[in-house]
Order: sequence, then structure tokens, then C-alpha cells
Amino acid sequence: MSSSSPSPAVSPPSAAPDRSPWRSLRYRSMRWWSVAHFVSNAGTWMQLTVQNLLVLQITGSAAATGLSLSVQAAPGLLMGLMGGAAVDRWPLKLTATVSQALLGAVAFVTAVLVALGHLDLGVLMALAAVTGLIATVDGPACALLGNDLVRPEDVPSAIGVGSLVHNAGRLAGAALGGVTVAFLGTAAAYAGNGVTFLFVAAVIPFLKPAGRAWGAARDGRDTTPAAAPLEKGTADKGGAPGGAMTARQGLAFFLSRPRLVALAAISAVSALFGRNYGLTLAVLVTGPLAGDAAAFGTVSTVLAAGGIVGAVLGARLRKPTVRMVGVLAAAGGLLQVTAGLSPSLAVLLVLVLPMAVVESVSDTAGTTVLQTDPPAHLRGRVLGVWTTVRTVWSLAAPPLLGLLMETAGVRGALVLGGIATAAAIGSGFLLRRRRTTVEVRYLAEGSPSALRPGLSTAA
Repeated sequence: MSSSSPSPAVSPPSAAPDRSPWRSLRYRSMRWWSVAHFVSNAGTWMQLTVQNLLVLQITGSAAATGLSLSVQAAPGLLMGLMGGAAVDRWPLKLTATVSQALLGAVAFVTAVLVALGHLDLGVLMALAAVTGLIATVDGPACALLGNDLVRPEDVPSAIGVGSLVHNAGRLAGAALGGVTVAFLGTAAAYAGNGVTFLFVAAVIPFLKPAGRAWGAARDGRDTTPAAAPLEKGTADKGGAPGGAMTARQGLAFFLSRPRLVALAAISAVSALFGRNYGLTLAVLVTGPLAGDAAAFGTVSTVLAAGGIVGAVLGARLRKPTVRMVGVLAAAGGLLQVTAGLSPSLAVLLVLVLPMAVVESVSDTAGTTVLQTDPPAHLRGRVLGVWTTVRTVWSLAAPPLLGLLMETAGVRGALVLGGIATAAAIGSGFLLRRRRTTVEVRYLAEGSPSALRPGLSTAA
């Protein structure tokens, strides 16, 4: 494997910007990282598939299966901020390598326990919690590492390609899990996942950053080269390299950035009142539309296809904004309303495709904003904050939607949830626009010199 990653040819200033969804793959390190990402995702989904079957085998309880997933997600709520601070404090490549190796070690330990027949529910829950704890560091480390491999304008392509690779790995892993268990047993599936983690850990040391750090602050004060967060670590705002990098500073920065707060609000509203299509559409198809499991399988396939199309379209973006994310989320809410009113399965299938496309493009745009807005030395902590808040609404959304479906019916839940999403986002934009207009007029009357660039909208 080559350790060099030459920069791609630079287009003449007069040339049109490259909007190819595959442009991030021009970078050799990004190609290797995509291969590693696919292998890792296939192994992870293979293990998740097997883990659910294993919990059912041990306990015979579907509730216990859900509990195991919640236990694995819980560290993201409790330790997400600390994980992000660790990513900012430690060298990025080393952090990602060690976290991948530790996840591999957990998988191998589980494989041995399964093979020896010593794995009970308590031990499995403990291992799930350890996996979730390591993931609070591994998630932001790998996300930032992958985006450092391309130039700023190619980050949306890197995220879009990552989404495609993730979906491909998910499909391959789910299928591989069933085959592995059938022919080699459950322990082999865990061991196979451990091997995929070691493969990623072996690839990371050869990856090279491209150009200047895309995470540099917009005001130009932070000019840390991309190699710094990968190799040397970075300084905290107002401090020297190696100084204290606390989770509180990441939270303070997040709350001080209206565009990040708006992005969190949009994502929360969308998650709480919609998007959980695996739940709501399953009830709609098998209930009012009188379909069966095969019909819902068709809907799920169309959703997956729409997600892939959306990932390709999202990869064509160059500088997405929070406003774009909000418009797409509101459009998704309105499509959800029409889906809730679908008179037949055929009509629902027509609507499901654009719903999935809009959701996927919105996710790519939002992830790009989230990962490119903070300065380089705060990126890990900002992602740590995001991990925490995302875990909150991920845990809260399913029971909330379940309660709404019980009280208003599944059609009512889809319609009310879609209206609430579009209305909340629209109201937020109107309030933001009104506040910005008032501020500009006030300063203009007091002092013309007060009109500084900082008055532009954050979105």
C-alpha cells in the first residue's frame, strides 16, 4: 500500500467547479479509506445481526434484544462530550487506530466466550456497554479522519460516498451474518468482525491528509494545517498546544454558534415527529393499507433505493447551508403528510422514493455543515456534543411516535408529525429573519460603521 497521496490536479480558475459525486475518490487515501469503511461496516452489521439473534437465543425475549441496543447506545448520551474532548486532545490517527483495535479486541473476546459457552446476558450487556463507550471516541475520530483526506470543497462528496459505502456494507453485512451463522456458527461472526477492525487499524497509519485543514475557523485566525490534527494534535482556543481541552469548551462553542443550534433543532424536530419510517410505515402498511410483511419489504427496498439516490445527489453539493437542511427537512415533513393520506400501497410507493431522497440529501448537507463549521481544534468536541444530543432524540423518538400512533392513529401521527415538522422549521426561519432584520435596522440608525460582516445570518 502506498504511503503517498498526491494532490489532484487543480482546475483553472475559469473552469466550472467540479460537482461530480465521486470527486473525493480522486484522492488515493480516500479510496483506501472507503475500502476500509466498507469492510468495517460489513463486519459491524454482521455482528449486529448475529447479536440480535444471540440475545433472542439466550433469553427468548424481544424486550431483552431492544435493551441490549439501548445499553450500547447509552454511553453516547453519558460520555459523548468526553469522547469528543479526547479526540481533540489526542493525535487523530493514533486515536482512530487504537479505538478500532479495542473494538476488535471486544469482538474477539465475545467470540471466545461464545465458543466456550460462557456468554450469558449479563456479560453480553457489559460487552455492549464497553463497545458503546469506545464508540464515543471512535465515531468522531473516524469521521474527522476521513474528511481530512480531501480538500474542503470535496467534503460533501466524501460524506456522500461514505453514506453509499455504509449502505452497501449494511446490506453485505446482514447477508454475510446469516451465511456465517449457518455454516460456521455465531462465534465465527464475532471473530470475523474483529478481523475487520484490525484491517481498518492497519490501513489508518498509511492515510495522508490533503491540503489545509478544512476545519479552520472562518475568520482566518486558525490556520492549522490538516497534518496537525492528524499527527501533532492542536491547541485549544486561547491556549497552547497540549493545553486543557475540556468538554465544556466544546459545549460553549456549540451553543455560541446559531447555525449549529439551528441544525440541532431541525434534526431534533425531524427525528421526533418523523423519519422513523421503519416504525411508522410498517404500521401504516400492515394496518390501514392491509399489506403484509412482503409489502413492507417492498417499501423498505424503495426507501433504501431512495437513500442511495439521495447520497449521490448530496455528494454533488459543495457548500451546503443550514437553510438548505431546513428547507429539505420541511419538504420531507410535507411529503410525510401526503404519505399518511395515501389511499393505497401503490401511491405510498410513489411517495416513499422522494421521501428517502430528501432525507438522504438533508443528512449529507447537515453532516457537512456540522463537520466543517468548527475550527480544527474544536471539531472533536463539537461532534461529541452532537453525539450526546442525537442520542437523546434517538432514544426519545420511538416511544413518542408510538404514543402518538396510539392516540391519533398511524395516519394521524404521520400527518400531525409532518405538519409539526414543517411548521416548526418555517417558524424558526421567520423568527430568525425578523430578528436579523431588526438588528440591522437598529445599528444602521445608530451608527453606519456598526454594519460589520458579522451581521450576516448564521444560516
